[in-house]
Amino acid sequence: MDFLQLAAQRYSVRKFQEKKLPREVLESILKAGMLAPTAHNNQPQRILVIDEPKGLEALDRATKCRFGAPAALLICYDKDACWKRDRYDGKASGEVDASIVTTHMMLAAADLGIGSTWVMHFDPVAMRREFSVSEEYEPVALLVMGYPAPDAAPAPGHSTFEPEEKLVFYNRF
Repeated sequence: MDFLQLAAQRYSVRKFQEKKLPREVLESILKAGMLAPTAHNNQPQRILVIDEPKGLEALDRATKCRFGAPAALLICYDKDACWKRDRYDGKASGEVDASIVTTHMMLAAADLGIGSTWVMHFDPVAMRREFSVSEEYEPVALLVMGYPAPDAAPAPGHSTFEPEEKLVFYNRF
């Protein structure tokens, strides 16, 4: 499958089979995150794998958006490890880096037939408490994943897009 087909066919899965993901599948998805570009190649991402019953129960205390997924990745960034645009405004790259990493893993999962949903609707205080996330790590995204249930389907509006002329501009100076 070419990339545009993969991107078009991927959707946020909100109904999963109970089947556990094999470790080698998780490792392949994590490898895609490790290959993702980050600012200055500082690689500030810190990823917590959650795929055991005790961890999934803890996850349910921090978000209502697990959708029964048998695995999740909590993507954080290390505030001290991310690159900063010090010369200009001091903006840190951590949130952007973590988002790029999450996108790579989401697409890698889709390529392997694994459904996922990018979740930002979680309580970061509860996430820190439940998983002992230290203060130097900033939680950015949660990628819940697993094998899609046979009746899983894209949400209404999934294939509705704004017109290109509203989103893309050429050579405006």
